[in-house]
Amino acid sequence: MTAATTTRAPAPARSLTHSAGSLAGTRTLIRFNLRRDRVRLPVWILALFVGTASTASKYTTLYADPADRASVVTTMKSPAGLAMTGPEHYLDDYTFGSMTGHQMLGFMAVLVGLMSVLIITRHTREEEETNRAELVRSTVVGRHAHLAAALTVAVLANLALALLLAVGLGSMGIDSIDTGGSLLYGFAHAAVGVVFAGVAAVTVQITAHTRGASGTAMAVIGLAYVLRAAGDAGGDDALSWLSPIGWVQRTYPYVDDRWWPLLLCAALAVLCSGAGFVLSTRRDVGAGLRAARLGSPVASTSLTRPLGFALRLHRSVLAGFGAGLFLMGVMYGSILGSADDMLKNIDQLQEALKDIGGATMEESFASMVMVVLAVVAAVYVVMATLRPRSEENAGRVEPLLATGLSRARWAGSHLVVALAGGTVVLLLAGLGIGVAGAASAGDSGLLLKLVGAALAYAPALWVTVGVAAVLFGWLPRAASAAWAVPVYAFVVGYLGQLLRFPHWMNNVSPFGHVPQLPAAPMNWTPLAVLTLIAAALILLGLEGFRRRDLQTK
Repeated sequence: MTAATTTRAPAPARSLTHSAGSLAGTRTLIRFNLRRDRVRLPVWILALFVGTASTASKYTTLYADPADRASVVTTMKSPAGLAMTGPEHYLDDYTFGSMTGHQMLGFMAVLVGLMSVLIITRHTREEEETNRAELVRSTVVGRHAHLAAALTVAVLANLALALLLAVGLGSMGIDSIDTGGSLLYGFAHAAVGVVFAGVAAVTVQITAHTRGASGTAMAVIGLAYVLRAAGDAGGDDALSWLSPIGWVQRTYPYVDDRWWPLLLCAALAVLCSGAGFVLSTRRDVGAGLRAARLGSPVASTSLTRPLGFALRLHRSVLAGFGAGLFLMGVMYGSILGSADDMLKNIDQLQEALKDIGGATMEESFASMVMVVLAVVAAVYVVMATLRPRSEENAGRVEPLLATGLSRARWAGSHLVVALAGGTVVLLLAGLGIGVAGAASAGDSGLLLKLVGAALAYAPALWVTVGVAAVLFGWLPRAASAAWAVPVYAFVVGYLGQLLRFPHWMNNVSPFGHVPQLPAAPMNWTPLAVLTLIAAALILLGLEGFRRRDLQTK
């Protein structure tokens, strides 16, 4: 008997052969990702569910009288109302159910898409950027395992949200919110969330940086929302049908209960995910399809200085947000001239105008939409302020600080870019709405008024920078909590006007203290206080960064 016949094949070898393949290790990575997100995902899902359920419940008290709902229909039939909510078909019979689908579905689709994008980028591109993916792939893990696990986690999160919405809304006992409509309403969220997860699966292949991948995917979400809004406001269904957000809104939950538009979402999600897998085979681990350009052999003078180097790192995101906000401003400004016709039958606004005293319909409408532009600018400043944290995680800070560069100068340069960049994107948003608004209203005097109204939100942006700086300096592991500032401001500023949230909720947000120019008179006091608070927070954040240990590789 030979040694070959007496020696048994080792069990690990059979396991390796059995599990080998591009998806090897996917199941383990799914469990690992779920464990890493054991707090993050439940917070996302519960926040989205509670926001929807509380809003639906509030409808029953705010609009209990049919006359109140008829008044809302008059409001929503305007182009601005349809742009902010959804298609006009919901208004044919404006029950509590159709009101929920009309006012909430498009808005929540943006947040669900954001959740999905962050899941995908966190578990794929960020893993590669921090070199953890290379370490994991040195074991028995297939090439597609990371992306497959991330997509699976995203699908599970969206399905959990769908089931929670279906069961929760269906059991609330609200008239016209039935079980079948709630099931469709929940799965519409899951469908649009999976679509944007697929979009992120593509964007993470394009760029080698997490911020670029998530920013590109978020730009796609913004484009989808703008297409939907433009199509619904202009009565052009073709534009709305170009957007997955428009698809899920046209399921008409609690109205017609149409399921077939979700098939479009499923098909697009599969197409994008498949493209992500194919594209991932055309690049190296840690690299992107878009190759980095070779730089100049000699650095310019500005790159040898902290501020110039920080500006170089931020310039692409800054340019993207600047262009996007300018276009958003143009979109809102183009309908400013018809604001009088749109809003003249709204009793609530007429009462508000009496309180303001002397404001025109155009000025009142401009002040309403200005907060939306400011919140989008706040998204940029949070991204810019948290960029040092990404640099630290990637291990690129330690070599810099090993030179004569101090922590305060390095972190301060990024904060200066965030402060100035946020002000610049606000200025561009004001120029967009000012130029288009002055043209549509035939009033050239609106240009300077609207630019000034946009810039009035700059101190609120600086406070947002300060909050993120404090978290980065003292609680770096919780730095992502800074996103709560723009999210809260968006929910209160956007839904608060529709749902009449308590006034104290507005006061919690720094954006709630900004004078509502050009409808309200200028008040410098709150702006000065916000500026002082921002300065104090930034100094506190820098002090925290000076005191704490640096994360090193």
